[in-house]
Amino acid sequence: MHRYRFLLSRQWVILTLVAIALIPTMIRLGFWQQHRYEERTARNDLVSAALHAKPVPVERLTSPGHAVSRTEKYRTVTAAGTFDTAKEVVVRRRTSSDGEVGFHVLTPFVLSDGKVLLVNRGWIPANGVQTAFPEIPAPPAGRTTVTGRLMADETTAASGIKNVKGLPDRQIMLISSAEEARRLGAPVLGGYIQQTAPQPRDGSPEQISDPGSEDAPLNYAYMIQWWLFAAAVPVGWWFLVRREIRDREADAAQPQPEETEPATV
Repeated sequence: MHRYRFLLSRQWVILTLVAIALIPTMIRLGFWQQHRYEERTARNDLVSAALHAKPVPVERLTSPGHAVSRTEKYRTVTAAGTFDTAKEVVVRRRTSSDGEVGFHVLTPFVLSDGKVLLVNRGWIPANGVQTAFPEIPAPPAGRTTVTGRLMADETTAASGIKNVKGLPDRQIMLISSAEEARRLGAPVLGGYIQQTAPQPRDGSPEQISDPGSEDAPLNYAYMIQWWLFAAAVPVGWWFLVRREIRDREADAAQPQPEETEPATV
């Protein structure tokens, strides 16, 4: 056992304690990445299923005061009615597919029974100061059938966008069906839709692209990586111990210089 006595030195005690602490930490990080992988995979599956589901009338999935659920989000819905451009608003701090900052156009869409569906018609550039109401291309006139992806009301927690008060007239920060119902004085269906049809004409708002899938395989790779690191720690520690033993034995095997007696006169 004297070969391992050096493990009781201050340097080796600290090194061993650090190694012991690293193993469970890395294992926990691996489980966290596994959770993120499962979470993102489930989200991607939900989005894919919603996007490929058969379109349904919007009132099958939502109604005034309804909170759009995760399984309803991104479902393709249809509605027939007329756009009310006199009461449309713009949503600030929205970016185009090229990253340019501008507005989303939110137009009330009045159904035949008087209920209102909020339609996000897409993105337009700010074209100058954002305090002025922008010039907005007109939607189709008269009775129209629209198709779009059903979305939940926006919140600061989900979007990271602060709901600033005191904005210029007809400008909002977040899309809220409850807030729009109070503003319009009408029954507004819960959530809103991102319009996908009719297709935009020249000069129309740029429609919002399909939601992309989150990179779940990357989390899976990180999970494996952390667990490999955890397994490598004791292997690396043992490698250092064996090297230390070899170095000490090599030093002990070297011949020591002989002591010479002092010369006598």
